[in-house]
Parts: sequence; C-alpha cells; structure tokens
Amino acid sequence: MVRQVLPSVVEIRTGSGLGSGVVFDSAGDIVTNAHVVGDSTRFEVLASGLRGSLAASLVGLCTANDLAVIKVSAAHRLRPAAFDSAAVEVGDLVLAMGSPLGLDSSVTEGIVSAVGRVVSEPVSAGTPEVTLRGTIQTSAAINPGNSGGALVNIDGQVIGIPTLTAAGERGSADGIGFAISAGTAVRVARQLADVGRAGHPATCS
Repeated sequence: MVRQVLPSVVEIRTGSGLGSGVVFDSAGDIVTNAHVVGDSTRFEVLASGLRGSLAASLVGLCTANDLAVIKVSAAHRLRPAAFDSAAVEVGDLVLAMGSPLGLDSSVTEGIVSAVGRVVSEPVSAGTPEVTLRGTIQTSAAINPGNSGGALVNIDGQVIGIPTLTAAGERGSADGIGFAISAGTAVRVARQLADVGRAGHPATCS
C-alpha cells in the first residue's frame, strides 16, 4: 500500500519553505494547503521515484479552507492518487505521508482518533486565522512539512490532507494532528482546477 501511494505524494518547495502535496488528477494538478503555498506562485515539485524536480505554478487558493492547487506541465510523470470521500470511523488505521522537516517520502502510522473536529489555525500558520470544520483527528505523527500531504487508509485511498497539530501553552502536542477531509479537499480542488478559484465563498467553506 505504501508503494502504491507514495508516488502520488510530492514535496513542494517554495522560496520560503517546503511542504507536501497530493497529485489530484492526470492533468498535473496537485492539491496542498494554502499555507504551504503562501505568497508564492512558482514552485519546485519532487516526487518519489523521479530524478530531479518539476516546475509548477499556482492555479488557485481557497484560504477559507486552507487549500490550494498548483500544476505541473509534465503531468505524465506523476501518478494521481485515489481519494475516498466516504465517512471514516474512529479507530480506523491510517498512515500520514509527506515530507516532515524535509525528509521526503516519510510515513507515520496511527488511527483516526475523532471525526468532525472544529479547529482553528493561527495567523502564524501563514494564512489569516481560519476555522476548519469537519476535520479528522489522528494519532499519526504530523510535523512541519507534512502539511498538504496525504492521510491514507489501509486500502491506499487518501481520506484527508494533514494540516496542523494541536498546540498548547508549551508547544505542539504529540499524537494530536488534524487533517482536512477528502470530501472537502476534492470538492474545493476540483473547483480550483476547473476555474482557478473556489467560486463564491459559500462553496469554499
């Protein structure tokens, strides 16, 4: 399952940092977090099994959901992931895939700890303060660089986009991470890929 999914999870480098992304379709669209994109419009994409990097450009942002789509021209070199928008259950086994701390193609294991969480992202995450609804809480380790990557079920389907970890007065909390659901990610990414924006704000939240 890891061998099946990892080629669809990429590392995204910007002028100010890095994050992860998931290949959304065969046209070369990649879904990630808006805070990974930041103010950048040009990106360097690295994928498992590929030599060198691919150039990518910004397609659109939906800051209300902390989602973005970027696009590479060499789409034939990337493998789209399979997304599953069906309901997940507490206790489901999951893997988080991405590039935490720049360690590409990293995989961590955990379970779905809760569903339907409402969490707030601080301004320091690189976007205006955003409230995310319906997120998936997971015990799989999520660290800086995992943002925009894949939360995957045991069937090799992407069920969420890891986005942030819980934080307290003493810093981040181990084993408490949150992912945007695949249902939200697919809906917004499809709009962004089709029209370059997520439409009316009501469809972006």
